[in-house]
Amino acid sequence: MRRLLLLCLICINLHAGAAPPGAIVLWPGAPPGGAAAGPQRDSARGSITQVSQPYLIAHRPARPNGLAILLVSGGGYAHIEAGKESGPAAAWLQAQGVTAFELVYRLPQEGGGTAAPFQDAQRAMRLIRSRAAEWSLDPARIGILGFSAGAHLAGMTAATPDASLYAPVDAQDAASARPVFAVLLYPVLTMQPPFDTTHAKKQLLGAHPAQGARDALSVERQVDARTPPVFLAQALDDPIAAPDNSLLMAAALRRAGVPVELHLFQHGGHGWGLGKPGSEPAAWPPLLLAWLRANGWLD
Repeated sequence: MRRLLLLCLICINLHAGAAPPGAIVLWPGAPPGGAAAGPQRDSARGSITQVSQPYLIAHRPARPNGLAILLVSGGGYAHIEAGKESGPAAAWLQAQGVTAFELVYRLPQEGGGTAAPFQDAQRAMRLIRSRAAEWSLDPARIGILGFSAGAHLAGMTAATPDASLYAPVDAQDAASARPVFAVLLYPVLTMQPPFDTTHAKKQLLGAHPAQGARDALSVERQVDARTPPVFLAQALDDPIAAPDNSLLMAAALRRAGVPVELHLFQHGGHGWGLGKPGSEPAAWPPLLLAWLRANGWLD
């Protein structure tokens, strides 16, 4: 209900530079590098484009357990599928006592350039951690969860939290951007051929990128021993992001000695969000809860 109300308010308040009422604006002024001219557009299904002022939508449980997760929807870096990905996931996590934050980030072809979504995700992690006491959160239990291209954004944030993407704008930027764990669902992670046919790759790198650019935005090539533990889930029949994205990432994590849990479903395709009841991907939410508990992040 709260999600629907926020979407209605967004539709009423579409004017350039505005975030919806109740949103947590990421930047105290104009975001670095600029942004879309606006107004923000929201489809009937909750797909978002033309983000001029990136923001967070907070879903706070009545009795928070201290765990927080930043949610990043996909959409091939051309739109943000909040209606079927971060929105339902936030409601589910809130019911578990987890404080969930939906990230509405800038898109690379709408202003700000390729760096824009990565700047927004890094800033979001710092903002959440810097305000942990205010929101009854444990700063040592703040993770990130991404879907599809949102998993690419989440993965890059987890693997390169110290990358200098923008000049600090306030005291909140002194906080670490490193999530304690990363959850990557039906992820787009690599920009290497032959798995470089995704819309995310085209939006970020264009048709004929240099090898250095491919390497810099291939998440599996950023992994090192400091990368946080990762939970991966994907379907083997995914027609959008080859399951090799998850396999390459899992292999890189194992080489680096980073804990990883990988779930591959025989059937499920792409874009399943929480998973249709009765489908194989519908198993990921309980599997994730078990993983969080096993690692001591969820009571």
